[in-house]
Amino acid sequence: MGVVLTDNSFLYLIWYATMSILGHYNNFFFAAHLLDIAMGFKTLRTILSSVTHNGKQARGNNTARHLLSVPPVYPPQCYLFHLYAGVRAGGGIGDELEDPAGDPYELWRILFDITFFFFVIVILLAIIQGLIIDAFGELRDQQEQVKEDMETKCFICGIGNDYFDTTPHGFETHTLQEHNLANYLFFLMYLINKDETEHTGQESYVWKMYQERCWDFFPAGDCFRKQYEDLLG
Repeated sequence: MGVVLTDNSFLYLIWYATMSILGHYNNFFFAAHLLDIAMGFKTLRTILSSVTHNGKQARGNNTARHLLSVPPVYPPQCYLFHLYAGVRAGGGIGDELEDPAGDPYELWRILFDITFFFFVIVILLAIIQGLIIDAFGELRDQQEQVKEDMETKCFICGIGNDYFDTTPHGFETHTLQEHNLANYLFFLMYLINKDETEHTGQESYVWKMYQERCWDFFPAGDCFRKQYEDLLG
C-alpha cells in the first residue's frame, strides 16, 4: 500500500479524479485538467520537472499554479484573453482587469492576481527563457566541439593530431594525403553516378553500406602509419 500511495502516476490519477469531482460543483476546477496536455509532451514535462525539482514545496507550488492561474476555457474568449493580455502584462492579469476594491470577492481576486503574477509571470516565463538560453548554449557548445574536433582530429579515422605530430607536419600530411575527406566524397559521388551492374566487389560493398547509411567502411581508429608501426612492432 505504501508503494502505491507514493507512486507519482497513482497520485496524479487521484488528483485528476478529485479535480473532476470538484468541477461538477464549480467549473473553475476543470481548468486544472489542462495539466494533462502538458503531460503528453516531453518538453512541457521538462518544464514541470524543473519546477518540481526542489522537492515537495516546489510540487505544491506547481499544483497551485495550475489550479489558480490557469483560466477556464469556457468560453474560449476567456482563455484567449488570459493568454494574450495576462502574459503580456508586466504585472499579470491584474493589470488588465478592473480594480477589485469594494467587490464581494475582493480577497479572492487579490489572491488570484498575486498567484497569477508570481507563478506565471515570475516563475513560468523565467523557466521558458532559461530553456531557450540553455538550448542556445548547448548548440553553441556543440558547434565549438565540432570545430575543435575538425581541427584536432582526423575526420575519417578520428585519431588525434598528437599521434601524428611526433613528425613534422604529420597531421597535415595525414589529412591531405592518407585520409583526405574530399577523396572520400569524390569516391561516393563516383559510386552514385556509376551503374550498379558495373561495380567491382569493393565498390559493391561500399555502395551497399552507403545505402544502409552504415559507415563501417570508414577506417575508424586506423591508418597506414598505425598499421606500419604495428607491423614493425
